[in-house]
Amino acid sequence: MKALICDDYQGIDALRVGDLVEPKPKPGWLLVQVESVVVNFADTLMVAGLYQTRPDPPFAPGYEIAGTVVVANQADGFSPGDRVCASHWHGGMAERVAVPSKNAAILPESIDSDIGAAIPATYGTSYHALVDRGRLQPEETLLVLGAAGGVGLAAVQIAKVLGATVVAAVSSEEKAEAVRAAGADHIIRHDETPLRDGIAEATDGEGVDVVYDPVGGDSTELALRSTKWNGRVLVIGFAAGQIPSIPLNLPLVKGNSLVGVFWGRFTDEEPERLKENTATLISWVEEGKLTPRIQRKFSLDDGREAMRWVADRKAIGRVVINP
Repeated sequence: MKALICDDYQGIDALRVGDLVEPKPKPGWLLVQVESVVVNFADTLMVAGLYQTRPDPPFAPGYEIAGTVVVANQADGFSPGDRVCASHWHGGMAERVAVPSKNAAILPESIDSDIGAAIPATYGTSYHALVDRGRLQPEETLLVLGAAGGVGLAAVQIAKVLGATVVAAVSSEEKAEAVRAAGADHIIRHDETPLRDGIAEATDGEGVDVVYDPVGGDSTELALRSTKWNGRVLVIGFAAGQIPSIPLNLPLVKGNSLVGVFWGRFTDEEPERLKENTATLISWVEEGKLTPRIQRKFSLDDGREAMRWVADRKAIGRVVINP
């Protein structure tokens, strides 16, 4: 089968389009004909050997997909021909992928595959972070760092459904327009205004209750210093390329919590909760409460360009490959 292949861990430029052996689904797994696969920042790290998971090469990156079931090997609730959205550590940037059925959900006909592919991990990560880990409450204030990226925009939208006030941090006017359209109440252009000054202005000096942080770097400590008593900083990832070192006296004196959010392990540890979360997200998309933004679409032949677009932080919303 045709796939975007990582033969080693030499990064995006070393990827090639070629043939991989079609996977055989294990009992309880599905073989899915891939219609759409989302390009995530984690994919760009994985092909460089910088992610927590290191598959044995050769492999196809891509862990968030939508498509049609070809084989359902003892997978309860699924049959060939079902439209599904699903996730797995890798393999999605190919014509077919094998995924565990516990990580899959039936995709209604009203949701197209590009939108559906963004639900499992993009919206799944943000929902798990805000609801399961952050316990975000109505009328609390949420700061979203990297708010124009895929998970950032998802966090903005989900927080608004939950009744929170959203402060979104972005680095350009184009990104500001995107988060404004997603429902952000306040926007900080941190390329123009220091982050802490922007938070103080947006909150009348009170600070925020919860920080959604997929960025890392210097922003993490700055955001932590601008949280309220009993604030929560959700550690999602490190898109800035730097893992911050936090002075532990800060959470001590502020009575705050640093909360890890590892969606990938969550899918293995809490499969029943995963199903509940995904079902909620699918219903919200059907009802129009959530609208994943698809910025660009690429063919599999242009997969390296798609990966580079995301790695260079040009993505506003989601970038999709259609194998």
